[in-house]
Amino acid sequence: MATLPVEAATPRSCRSPLRMAAPWLLIAVLLTALGQPPLARAAPSVHIYAAASLSDALDAAIARYEASHAARIVPVYAASSTAARQIAHGAPAELYFSANERWMNWLGEQGITLTERSDLLHNQLVLIAPRDGDTRPITLDGNHELAARLGDGRRLAVGDPAHVPAGIYAKQALHALGEWQALEPRLARADNVRAALALVERGEAPLGIVYKTDARASNQVHELATFPADSHPPINYPLALVGASPSEAARAFREWLASEQALAIFHDFGFTAAAPGAH
Repeated sequence: MATLPVEAATPRSCRSPLRMAAPWLLIAVLLTALGQPPLARAAPSVHIYAAASLSDALDAAIARYEASHAARIVPVYAASSTAARQIAHGAPAELYFSANERWMNWLGEQGITLTERSDLLHNQLVLIAPRDGDTRPITLDGNHELAARLGDGRRLAVGDPAHVPAGIYAKQALHALGEWQALEPRLARADNVRAALALVERGEAPLGIVYKTDARASNQVHELATFPADSHPPINYPLALVGASPSEAARAFREWLASEQALAIFHDFGFTAAAPGAH
């Protein structure tokens, strides 16, 4: 009489539960034995819409934050006006970091809930030229005409004064210096301040007006002068949480951006902390 194989002769009720387990359960048991959880929780994502002039510094800050926090920060850079309009039309922003108060105010006027708002950073407005161009310093006191420095048929690169904060500040400064009327027809209007910087970097414009931090970030331009602080309103960068119910991850990142560690990173890129109480 033939002998049945051991496995076949073993009653079903006596077989090992582990051998009968589904593959996923086997994997879970093995992972647990190795001290690893069967499933890892994905890090929460936080979308921050920010002014183009913040891109280098904010990228560095995000890298530092993600290295020590379980969060994924997703920055979206554009002119402050463009970012504000995108948020007003439903973009999934949890934080808005503007280059001026006007567009932060406008966003609130559209019915968007903004909380924990404060002016975080301060910047300056400077005149630049291509690195290989005319690098003679100029005194911005209304007695040295920029139009003459431009040369015949050349244009001054600026963010579009109709909506780009850097261009709005530039218009105010040129008005204060008595040069707006002569220079308005000679503007090369860019969609954001970094686009204005690029026009000067490529030599397509012999002069440009950008933020000091933009000039500092480029090795293709030379800073000729800083516009007087009283020629335009203070260049402050307000930051706020967006929406009625910001996530805990967004709140944590907002709090960290105001910390000494984060402000030190922004300082390395040429920003200064906004004056206490500025708004």
